[in-house]
Amino acid sequence: MACCLSCTSVLILVRLFSFLKSISESLFFTQLETIFKYYLELISLPVIAVTFTRQTSTVPEILQLLTPCPLSRNCCVTTQISFQENEIKLLSAEIERLKNFGCLGVSPSLEGLRDENAKLKYRLNFLKKSLQEERSKSTKSMININSCLQEIFGAAIQAAYPDLENPPLVVTPSQQPKFGDYQCNSAMGISQILLKTREQKVSPREIAERIVKNIPANECIEKVEIAGPGFINVHLRKDFVSKHLSSLLINGVQPPAIGKRKKVVVDFSSPNIAKEMHVGHLRSTIIGESMCRLFEFVGYDVLRLNHLGDWGTQFGMLIAHLQDKFPDYLSVSPPIGDLQAFYKESKQRFDTEEEFKKRAYQCVVLLQSKNPDFIKAWNLICDVSRREFQKIYNCLDITIIERGESFYHEMMKDIVKEFEDKGFVQVDDGRKVVFVPGFPVPLTIMKSDGGYTYDTSDLAALKHRLCEEKGDILIYVVDSGQSVHLQTVFAAGQMIGWYDPKVTRVTHAAFGVVLGEDKKKFKTRSGDTVRLIDLLEEGLKRAMDKLKDKERDKVLTPEELKAAQTSVAFGCIKYADLSHNRLNDYVFSFDKMLDDRGNTAAYLLYAFTRIRAIARLANIDEQMLRKAAREEVLVLDHEKEWKLGKCILRFPEILQKILEDLLLHTLCDYLYELATTFTEFYDSCYCVEKDRQTGQIVKVNMWRLLLCEATATVMAKGFDILGIKPVQRM
Repeated sequence: MACCLSCTSVLILVRLFSFLKSISESLFFTQLETIFKYYLELISLPVIAVTFTRQTSTVPEILQLLTPCPLSRNCCVTTQISFQENEIKLLSAEIERLKNFGCLGVSPSLEGLRDENAKLKYRLNFLKKSLQEERSKSTKSMININSCLQEIFGAAIQAAYPDLENPPLVVTPSQQPKFGDYQCNSAMGISQILLKTREQKVSPREIAERIVKNIPANECIEKVEIAGPGFINVHLRKDFVSKHLSSLLINGVQPPAIGKRKKVVVDFSSPNIAKEMHVGHLRSTIIGESMCRLFEFVGYDVLRLNHLGDWGTQFGMLIAHLQDKFPDYLSVSPPIGDLQAFYKESKQRFDTEEEFKKRAYQCVVLLQSKNPDFIKAWNLICDVSRREFQKIYNCLDITIIERGESFYHEMMKDIVKEFEDKGFVQVDDGRKVVFVPGFPVPLTIMKSDGGYTYDTSDLAALKHRLCEEKGDILIYVVDSGQSVHLQTVFAAGQMIGWYDPKVTRVTHAAFGVVLGEDKKKFKTRSGDTVRLIDLLEEGLKRAMDKLKDKERDKVLTPEELKAAQTSVAFGCIKYADLSHNRLNDYVFSFDKMLDDRGNTAAYLLYAFTRIRAIARLANIDEQMLRKAAREEVLVLDHEKEWKLGKCILRFPEILQKILEDLLLHTLCDYLYELATTFTEFYDSCYCVEKDRQTGQIVKVNMWRLLLCEATATVMAKGFDILGIKPVQRM
């Protein structure tokens, strides 16, 4: 693999060469060569026969003198760290050289040297800090084995086919042990590319052999085998896996290295004021919360937004009804117990009483003109809803910032003006509309009566999140029915120049509907929408019944039983949703979600408590486990130990995939696979050996207890991302 200079090295090379050339009249060229070679040695780039002449006057000519040298690429960040270390050496040496510049017999401007010296010192300190941060990340971050293997095979393919642009790079975990631990299946794709672009017919197996010959030295691969038509089976080194399991136990579950810290704005939940949260809001709330937890875990700055429906014409009828029903609302807080019933009453009057309807429209005008009495009425209605929403958020452990449609109201006038100024607005029957290329239905940004629409508020929200909040990633967790609308809004924002999709990611994380067991939209027996608070209360009741059926009330304290009830009830409701592909509809069934067999939260929570109990029952406490993690070598000789160890270390791969596609069921599938793999291990490998007669512990296999601890630690972090709270006893 050809070696290359880092961007910083090239910059310093250019500056140093320019500086030396500027004083070359006072130097023999042999001295110039000596200084330049000294630099090259410092950055580990040996050269052959570097000879300067007065005709060698440009940087490109100097760069051409460098002879490529072989460079082993580690599968981590060692290359970058090595460059930074060498640059620090170079800069330190250059500072010393500038301090003692008189030895060259040159008398340049003292002020210029001081400036150069100050700049070098600043750069040196910056590099030292950067190096320290990089070392810290590289030692604590959990390794993504798949990414490491992709880097290794990417280098091998580049070396084997240097002229091939963007060759396919396919590395996946092997499905069967006989095919190794991972597979690289790039040879077939490369064969097709060579045939189509160059009319070269080369067998995939021949390509695979060429790739294998060019695999650089690394610390993770034990051996590779070519199988079938050109599959490259990869076997990992056991000491590599053991080392990283030990690191996990010592440092805890750390996020994988993900590069630059970004700001993520997540729009989720978003119920409407004066309406109950129903089962339809469950998916957005649960999915959005879990996405936020994942992005926060990997180190991103996350803004959680609740885009409440808290503005619009419906508030006219609500305020008018409030004035009639509670005429003293300005001085006495109205006892609105059931806001849903209050909404239905006002809607019925709006539909049947013409005089009430006119007054409702007048109330809207007065509200939008910020009349203090009407603002107070609006706040009273909103506060009733907020209290009800918060009960649900408390149950589900949801953290979210309210930023409803009213927040963007003052911005809408400017949004309309901006689209007009840029020539995107057309007038259609008195309405101001914006046609977006590729979308048949235009956005209506102003109604014929001068009022604004949802399109206007969504555009204002998009601009604020991009231009004011400076979001790098925007995620809208909204049902699939809004897909065309949101894609039109996103395209309009791109059209007007608010963002570049190559730089900023704006995504609609769509989801399907919740179905009843009859496969129809989930409703009550009377046909009404299921209230979310009723659903959660039913979950608590059924969870307690399940625990009592298993006689857990006889062995747990009242506090432990209550904690187990909450964990099972809300954990099962969340997991039942998250374990399904969000793009699909799913059937809501309490019986299935509370079943402690199969891929359910009940099974995983029970498995977790059993794993945690193994060390406790062996009288091994946390301090003893931490000590063992630093001193013990994790032996992975048994096939089930090896299988479990590899499964544990796949956690960062899973998280990386979800960061890309936002499909959280992948994490649920992984946790279930981890739990079942652990069961295989525990059934085959004794962690604690007891005397069959007395039941006394005769031997504790500490390395196996450490595998138990590593499994539980990863499961706990997985639960945390999903918003599930496990308990120590169940």
